[in-house]
Amino acid sequence: MSNSSPSGDISEAEYQQHTMRWVKDFVVEYNICPFAKRELERGSIRYQVAMSDDIEELLQQLVVECQLLDNQPDVETTLFITPCLSCFDDYLDCLYWAEKIISKQGYDGVYQLASFHPDYCFAGEADTAPSNYTNRSPYPVFHLIREATVSRLTRLHPDPEGIPEHNIALTEELGISSLKQILASCKL
Repeated sequence: MSNSSPSGDISEAEYQQHTMRWVKDFVVEYNICPFAKRELERGSIRYQVAMSDDIEELLQQLVVECQLLDNQPDVETTLFITPCLSCFDDYLDCLYWAEKIISKQGYDGVYQLASFHPDYCFAGEADTAPSNYTNRSPYPVFHLIREATVSRLTRLHPDPEGIPEHNIALTEELGISSLKQILASCKL
């Protein structure tokens, strides 16, 4: 893996704070995920930083996070922050293996992974497409989500299929300049 070390001397606490700020100031503020506000207010989001640059070690730590969620029902979701996966291609490789290992560990239908990265780019989209910002975060993140919660909340939401379309329209309305500012402000 050809990852560089995380830039600067950022502490684990700062990675957590910046990611919390992104959840509050972007994901919740702009209703990117209509289910996030409740969990933010309840304090049920876990922010776990994994500093390793070794994929096997990261995957083992991700399994430990699944086990933690198994044993702590008051923790609804984990944002697993992986600063060393700064290269988007390396991140995607790790995401592939993360999905495989979660399945191998028997977590199909229990947890799902959502992916966020500072350089996130949807297949077929230009790097500069505003819609990429729906999945851009201050740092590389694997979001472990309880499948049962997703199923329950999407049944309760009036238009779950419309969420992506809402987000695309919103990001296009905000524009690249504003989106870059919002994301950069999370690291202040």
